[in-house]
Amino acid sequence: MVQQGRPSDEGFRARRRGQGELEAQVLAVLRDAPEPATAGWVQERLDGGLAYTTVVTILSRLHAKNAVSRTRSGRSYVWRAASDAAGLAALRMRRVLDGEADRDAVLASFVSALLPHDEELLRALLDSASDEPGRPGADGSRGSDGREG
Repeated sequence: MVQQGRPSDEGFRARRRGQGELEAQVLAVLRDAPEPATAGWVQERLDGGLAYTTVVTILSRLHAKNAVSRTRSGRSYVWRAASDAAGLAALRMRRVLDGEADRDAVLASFVSALLPHDEELLRALLDSASDEPGRPGADGSRGSDGREG
């Protein structure tokens, strides 16, 4: 979905998309697909005339993030959404957290900045997750390394 921006010497210049915007659009198209889809099928359903190679690049990046799955079909692939937009955002959050040396400080800072409603929701989600049978640490036990699980 290319939107027009400010005029330039060549006419109108495309608006720069926000981070992850194209990925979210591609995921939305794949979620609406009745069956695994080719990159060409995805390209046809995206607004803005993206190049085929751009669509393949986005699909490949989503595959590396485990947000889509692919299956070989002849010399190319067919693609299927493995995650929704919320799942993709969660993957990005996890990647940021995994890239930080002091996870405790990052999580503490994140939680302290939550709005009251978000904090309540997070507490409820954590409580329900800890009640799930078979979930590591659900019984409060700790492993040999001192961690729960």
